[in-house]
Amino acid sequence: MEIVTRLILVRHGEVEERYHRIFGGSQIDMELSPRGHEQVKALADYLSLTPPEIIYSSPMRRVQQTLAPLAAKAGLVPVIIPSIREVDFGTWTGLNWDQVQERYNKSAFDWLELLETGGIAEAESTLVFRERVEQSLQQILRESSGKTVAVICHGGVIRMMLSILLELPFRRMNLFEVEYASLTRVNHRPLKTEIELHNYTPWRDGVSANGRSI
Repeated sequence: MEIVTRLILVRHGEVEERYHRIFGGSQIDMELSPRGHEQVKALADYLSLTPPEIIYSSPMRRVQQTLAPLAAKAGLVPVIIPSIREVDFGTWTGLNWDQVQERYNKSAFDWLELLETGGIAEAESTLVFRERVEQSLQQILRESSGKTVAVICHGGVIRMMLSILLELPFRRMNLFEVEYASLTRVNHRPLKTEIELHNYTPWRDGVSANGRSI
């Protein structure tokens, strides 16, 4: 019988307003906004319909605040993996999109390609980023084979995991939107990986545990 591991890749909720359109990465340990807290409650309601068996998470504050409602509903203690923290944006850290354009004549929309080509000074290289995320992903798949697992982390980490699972270049992950408090469901088999659902946002267009629209 073929073993299927179901990965639910979850991005943290919306962050504090002062960090909107800011490159925070792994160096700014920001919190969720009031709207972000509402988003993650809706996310927890949705996931509690068919709760994961294990929760893995980044240690960063915005992620810990995101997983709290789900962990409480599911009665699970998350497994914290430090190596699935967000990527380090180097000299871009703390800058907004306009400042990146003004200082470096670079478009914020090109960050995946620039990270891959070394175009962001002092940033974590794609090679190093991939290595730590891949090691974590292999740990998760090894420990949770055949189970349903939630991995609550960051937009950059989700894109890197998809890059690894789908065997596509990291820069091509700019084709995938990863919204705040969104989930992506992936069915992983030894010889095949399929995306079942991508960038689904229960807080925007989902249904709560009591059957009402959110």
